[in-house]
Amino acid sequence: MEVLNLNRQLNNKTSSSTARELKAQMVSELHEKFSKARGMIFANYKGLTSQDVFDLRKTLRTADLEYKVVKNTLAKRAAEGTPVEAVKNILMGPVGIVIGYDDPVITAKKVLEFVKTNNKFEIKGGVIEGKVCKAEDVKTISVLPSREILLSMFIGALRSPLSKLAGAMNATLLKFAYAMGALKDKKLKVKSEKHF
Repeated sequence: MEVLNLNRQLNNKTSSSTARELKAQMVSELHEKFSKARGMIFANYKGLTSQDVFDLRKTLRTADLEYKVVKNTLAKRAAEGTPVEAVKNILMGPVGIVIGYDDPVITAKKVLEFVKTNNKFEIKGGVIEGKVCKAEDVKTISVLPSREILLSMFIGALRSPLSKLAGAMNATLLKFAYAMGALKDKKLKVKSEKHF
């Protein structure tokens, strides 16, 4: 866990200036992650074993999601000027942050997938597409289809009327061609009757 790594580095008899540099670096990195993220979910990880955290990271890794545990004071500093600033009140007590940079629906789905197997991981809220979400909102978002599925449904909906229009136009053209052929046949038949 990254908070432990920071604590180890700070406790290894580092000078106060080095400790400040490490904290400033961590705040800068977190600020960048908060700015880029399309979906973030905050959860209470109290009671999770190291194996549980390993399983959580494994679940999240399959969808290219990150899990961070950082000191709340550093997270609050990093949140300034980002959408996370609106949920600073969530950053109290033990808080783990799941960060997703692509589809926020997948972020919610993966977190809830883990929650189903481990109820100790309690969702506190989140920020999805820059909007603050409560725990219930995260659960609602998780049942939505993913971005790719929504796009394919949208394209399918667009294609259906277009293919029907193309079929109707093709049928109209065929009817017109048959009508022209029948008219031609009728005129040839009338001409041939006049010659006899």
